[in-house]
Formats: sequence, C-alpha cells, structure tokens
Amino acid sequence: MAVITISREMGTGAYHIAEEVAKRLKYTLVDGSRISANSSKYGLQADMLKMVDEKPPSYITAEDRKRAAALNTVELILLDFARKGNVILYGRGGQDLLKGCGNVLKLRFIADFEERVERFAEREWIDPDMAHSLIRRSDHQRGGFIHFYFDRDWNDPLGYDIVFNTSRMSEEAIVEAIVAAARDTALKDADKTAVEIIDNTILMKKIETALLNSTELDYRPFKIVAEKGRVLLSGYIASEEEKKAALKIVEGIKGVKSVEADIQVVNYKAYKDKS
Repeated sequence: MAVITISREMGTGAYHIAEEVAKRLKYTLVDGSRISANSSKYGLQADMLKMVDEKPPSYITAEDRKRAAALNTVELILLDFARKGNVILYGRGGQDLLKGCGNVLKLRFIADFEERVERFAEREWIDPDMAHSLIRRSDHQRGGFIHFYFDRDWNDPLGYDIVFNTSRMSEEAIVEAIVAAARDTALKDADKTAVEIIDNTILMKKIETALLNSTELDYRPFKIVAEKGRVLLSGYIASEEEKKAALKIVEGIKGVKSVEADIQVVNYKAYKDKS
C-alpha cells in the first residue's frame, strides 16, 4: 500500500507526470478535483474548501477556527485515501502529514523560475507578466502553508526522498525513475506500521476538528497525542466549564478509548482586568 506524495512549484509540469505515474502504477491520484468530489461526504462545503485549500490557517476568531477545522477535514480526506494505499497525494503537505510512515515516497518538483513562467503562461493563455505574478504568489502561499502548519521550510531537500528538476530532466525519465522507486520492497515492508501511524493521526485530526468546531469553547490550540485509542490532551483553557466541555467532546468521538487530560485553567480576562 505504498503512498507517493508530491510537492511542486507551479509551472513545473508535475501534474502531468503524476497522471502518467498513476496510470503506470494503477494508483489513485488524489488531487484538488478528487478532494472536491469527496468533500461533501465529510461535511465540507465547496466554498469553504476553496478558502482553505493549501492556505495557512489561523485560530484567532470563530471564523478562523472554522477554516482551520475545514483544513483538518481536507487532511482527513487525504489520510483516508493514504490508509487504503496505492495512492498519489498531490500537494497539500502530504509528505509532512504522513511523517513517520515508512511506506511513503516523498517527491519534490522544481524548475527554473522563468521556465515555469513561460510554461504557465502558455498553458493558461495569459500574459507573461500576469503569470510571473501568479507564480510568485503561489510560491509564497504554498511555502507559507508548509511553514505555518508543519513548521518546515518548503524548499528544504531533506523533507523529500527525491527532488526532480524538470528543467533538466525529461518527463519520460522522471516517470521511469518514480515507477522504479515506488516498487522498492522497502516501501512494502513498512506497510503494517504505517497503518497504525495513519490511524493515530486520523483520530488526532478528528479530535482537533471537533474541538475547533465546538461553540462551547473559546478555543486555544491543544496538544493532542493519540495512540491506539488512548488520548492525551494538554494545553490551556479559560474555565473549568470549558475544560469539562472539551473532555466531553473528546470522549464522545468514535475510536477514543480513554482520555488523559493535562489542561490548565487560566482565566486571561480576569488576569487582564486585575492588572
């Protein structure tokens, strides 16, 4: 059940390569269209998906938390596909989302900036100056997403197994290299442990999403650790009532067997009023 993740700069031609690899290996390509087609099953509306997809989240206002929860839902879609195996996760931090899974082949696609501009302008039939601006914006947005959400430099080559420069290598050579790498027996040998890691991540994401969506909490990010149904929830919250509400939410999530809480009650408003 090997999983291939693809991180790409806009205009590298990575999507067509991903399509060819998916055909050769008979893998499912999980791209924006497939995520959109599955989003309604997860209660994620199309307009919200468009607002959060590959964009850095925030947790400040109630609307921000809704967007962060929606982003978690996108990740749950990716994780469910990854658990089935034989998939290509296209973008959206797949390599970081599946950190620790030994059956994941993490790929990165780069190319010369001006060549990317030219490719994109030709593909979209737009002015080169506009293509230049859109690619700059895309690079900042995707890099910011990875930095904010996974605390990693998007361009760090150590975050990937193979980096392909499409300005230097032909599409055919890249496809052949990926197919050969995906058939490495080392990826298959890591399947069993990967399923457990993915299951733990899925449960953690479900818990985080439920807490973000709750109207009972003045949400502050929690640290959540889930292992085989056992959950450790730690962090800070504003009152004992909210602490009880948070624990009740977590205990009610399917798959949770036990909850250990290390939540400190800190009334920031009362402290501010006294100072």
